[in-house]
Amino acid sequence: MIFKALRNRTPLGLLQLKYDKARLITALSGIAFADILIFMQLSFLNALVDSSVLLHKNLRADLVVMNPQALNWSELSTFPRRRLYQAMDIPGVASAEALYINSVNWKNPQTRQKTSIMAIGINVDHPPFDLPNVNQNLDQIKLPDTFLFDRASRGEYQETITAYEQGQTVTTEIARHTITIGGLFKLGPGFGADATMISSDQNFFRLFPRRRPGTVSLGLIQLQPEADISQVKNTLNHYLAKLEDVRVMTLEEFIEFEQSYWAQNRPVGVIFGLGVAIGFIVGVVILYQVLSTDVNDHLAEYATFKAMGYRHAYFLGIVFEEAIILAVCGFIPGLGISLGLYTIIRLRTALPVYLTVSRALGVFLMTLAMCTISGAIAARKLQSADPADIF
Repeated sequence: MIFKALRNRTPLGLLQLKYDKARLITALSGIAFADILIFMQLSFLNALVDSSVLLHKNLRADLVVMNPQALNWSELSTFPRRRLYQAMDIPGVASAEALYINSVNWKNPQTRQKTSIMAIGINVDHPPFDLPNVNQNLDQIKLPDTFLFDRASRGEYQETITAYEQGQTVTTEIARHTITIGGLFKLGPGFGADATMISSDQNFFRLFPRRRPGTVSLGLIQLQPEADISQVKNTLNHYLAKLEDVRVMTLEEFIEFEQSYWAQNRPVGVIFGLGVAIGFIVGVVILYQVLSTDVNDHLAEYATFKAMGYRHAYFLGIVFEEAIILAVCGFIPGLGISLGLYTIIRLRTALPVYLTVSRALGVFLMTLAMCTISGAIAARKLQSADPADIF
């Protein structure tokens, strides 16, 4: 019965939209613009969050030890290495390895321009990353002053990468120290660093002679297969927390810690979040102006229907019909343009900007909500319209 009634119903909302082509195009353009704005802000926000944990997701660790004063991966405070030796005393702990991290100025061998990149020192006997190109080149970074470089780095590094791939010996100066590129791996840039290079901890200390081996940036703990991760974490926190210079968290908690920092504590994350809200408000305002003008132009017709006995719910149905049609038809070009912009940004910046099904569905639902709110506001004046006043 419901479907039969809908099929036999005159689509007044569609007919009213088609009546004024210029207004229809304006409305669709406004909705598409709002959708593009929302899509782009969400892409930047997600790229910010995703790129900040590229290395985190490739760590071989069940638990992570860090200084409680650390803000994020690129701003880690150090802690004494003996804490990792103390952690080995806890039942269930299989290994505890140190990771050394520091930013350094890189002088591009071709352009001679200086940029800041992240240098990481690892124990080559216990590689901490699930990065095949790193683990296949461990013998290379055992050589003095030899580093692996991220081929997906953002910036003027392509000539350096191309030179290495062509078989040339690539050397450059870092912190008044000459290093050699011994291999490439693929990771990608983030908002905290444009590039990353990895080497042995011995080469790391050659690059940073003032850095003491006893000061660790990050501790990576692997547990025995039968160990309960929550129990071991709680034991470690109880055992080491009283020293007040370390905290222990699971790898998942460490990833959430990093993502939360960039999304909530950094201005760039807050700005992208506000951009989504602004895009939604822009869509509501634009669509309200269109629907409100349409209601005013057809107020006499609505009054006639009202005099004939039609209830306010019928008029709401017409306005919401227009809103839903505009939401669907405006979303499609917004989606298509956003896909093109995503591709351009991904190619130009190397950031992980992809359009997922869940994001597309989320923006579509936001578009429906945007149009529904605008329609509800625009239809309010119909409720108080008196046919006697109009005629």
